[in-house]
Amino acid sequence: STAILAIVDQEDSKALIKTVFGDKMGYVPYIKPGFDLAKVAADVYDADPSVEGLILDKHGIFTFGDDARQAYDRMIHYVNVAEDYVAKHGKAPGAKAALPARLAKPAEIAPTLRGAVAVARGEGRFDRMISDFRTSDAIVDFINSADIAALAGRGVSTPDLSIRIKTGPMAVPAPDADRIGDYKATIRDHVQAFADDYRAYFETNDALDDVKRTMLDPMPRLTLVPGLGMFGHGRTLKDARIASDVGEMWIEAVRGAEAVGRFQPLSKADLFPLEYWSLEQAKLASNKPKPLTGQVVLVTGGAGAIGAATAKLFADTGAHAVVVDLDPDKAAEAAKKAGNNSIGVGADVTDPKQVRAAFDKAVAVYGGVDIVVSNAGAAWEGRIGEIDDALLRKSFELNFFAHQSVAQNAVRIMLEQGTGGVLLFNTSKQAVNPGPKFGAYGLPKAATLFLSRQYALDYGAHGIRSNAVNADRIRSGLLTDAMIASRSGARGVSEKEYMSGNLLGQEVTAQDVAQAFLHHALAERTTADVTTVDGGNIAAALR
Repeated sequence: STAILAIVDQEDSKALIKTVFGDKMGYVPYIKPGFDLAKVAADVYDADPSVEGLILDKHGIFTFGDDARQAYDRMIHYVNVAEDYVAKHGKAPGAKAALPARLAKPAEIAPTLRGAVAVARGEGRFDRMISDFRTSDAIVDFINSADIAALAGRGVSTPDLSIRIKTGPMAVPAPDADRIGDYKATIRDHVQAFADDYRAYFETNDALDDVKRTMLDPMPRLTLVPGLGMFGHGRTLKDARIASDVGEMWIEAVRGAEAVGRFQPLSKADLFPLEYWSLEQAKLASNKPKPLTGQVVLVTGGAGAIGAATAKLFADTGAHAVVVDLDPDKAAEAAKKAGNNSIGVGADVTDPKQVRAAFDKAVAVYGGVDIVVSNAGAAWEGRIGEIDDALLRKSFELNFFAHQSVAQNAVRIMLEQGTGGVLLFNTSKQAVNPGPKFGAYGLPKAATLFLSRQYALDYGAHGIRSNAVNADRIRSGLLTDAMIASRSGARGVSEKEYMSGNLLGQEVTAQDVAQAFLHHALAERTTADVTTVDGGNIAAALR
């Protein structure tokens, strides 16, 4: 029905509607949705019951008939009439904007854009949004228009869209890959200008009556980037995708409106009563986000017991999870179980290129990363003086250097976003209380414990927190039944005594470790901390 909007989104829409549809369709002037609109529509029909439908100015089309089939056939017919008119009477598109010689890639600007549209709540707190990138030849061809900023500034193609993309899209310049640093500042400037305009729009229209309203956040929900495509923004991936869907419809309607005339949608003064309709306000007020809504967590070793439990708990708390595991099928399965539109990614975390690719995937799907649980690890046994040098180095690659590679990629993105972030490391009680024949595992874990503190020290000023969890004796891919038998034998106790050999006398589970990671993700004023999840082990308690 976007062709209908091309006809009604004109300054003299009534005359054009008459030209296109003749006397077969009734004309209903713009009125806000509700009972008043229904009454006027009924009056128009009563005045001429011979019409086969109604064109509602700035809204769209209704058709009706003696039965459902006739009503449906008439809908198809009149939409085709509108499409044919646009196709036959449309003028050539306007001039295109000049593009840089080398365009930046979407991934180069996505984290900055995502950070810029986050809503600051003060004291380093943000309501973050997910970004959905969408592109096609049709999208790029349209937004490469030299007039795209002006078109975006005119508003939405039909007033209902204000619920999804506010007063309309935000258009930014095409990104020059050779001046990417300057472009990131340009993004922030455009978002600030959009937010300032939105506040002025609210304050101006809110002052016209005595109705008490709460201003919605002023951030754009759709960003048009010439040369690349568009980003939909929302508190969830679903909302972001809906914004992108709406963006594609907006483009179709505006392209048609410009072809047959000049795109002139409902004025923003008339849009305001709908966006701030009391029923919509009530609906929005009842939509309470979860603690991690809008955030993205990346979990390595995500298909293992601890990783999968962590991804599921974070997803249940509102986050979208990127489950990274050596086995891509198991990663996908764990992501599916986590739910909340989470994704699985196969990667060997000891390969920096694959780690980078995993983070690139997170940016491509969600726009960035806010929390990282660096959890992947494995253990090898042997007395430290006799262990093979290659095996010790292998353990350091997985249990230390992989954590560094993951953290480096996370910090790179978090700094671009400018909204802080959380680094969480699974360091194990071996980092402070080594067990016999476990040095190849404990040594790199001790280094990772201090790595977490170094990140806390170096990046705390940027709002990036770094904490560690020291877990012990968790049934997992690392602590298998065979390993449990071996470790209990090394300590001279039964397997049951080994698994519950703590002050509480209880076995600790992967879910308990996940709870500790979640605690650190939510503890906004805690960094450089180590939390033990071992049921109580005085020998492993930090002093």
